Amino acid sequence: MQVCRTRWPAVWLSVCSPLLLAGCGAGHRAAAPKLPQALAQSLAAASDRVAAQLAAGDACGAAATAGGLQQRTIASIGRVPSAFQEPLQSAVNDLAARASAACMAARPAQPPPPAAPPPKQHGKGHDKGHGKKKHGGDEGGGD
Repeated sequence: MQVCRTRWPAVWLSVCSPLLLAGCGAGHRAAAPKLPQALAQSLAAASDRVAAQLAAGDACGAAATAGGLQQRTIASIGRVPSAFQEPLQSAVNDLAARASAACMAARPAQPPPPAAPPPKQHGKGHDKGHGKKKHGGDEGGGD
């Protein structure tokens, strides 16, 4: 199944926008929260790799890279200004989920396992003749 390539730039931009704004200081105001430049560059580079892998058709590689990006974001969220924490984590989680879904869609469908034979029915012995006694014949003891 082919990945819809027109949607991934939008995803990439949604992940990178907070990083780029935060890394640049979001303007010239001195009080504006800033993301440490090295962290911003690292997370942006990882999101670039995800986008490149998706563009190359490597959905499962992109899913693995996005999972690593997600883990790095979680590990470094304390260094992210509180104004950016929720939007950043949400964007990264969304990217990881989309990449994972693309990977699952790209995998060939596995054939279903062979059907097991139906279990043998163990009824109460109806129509099997087990343990039944005949009434009224030559069974002796009759008067």
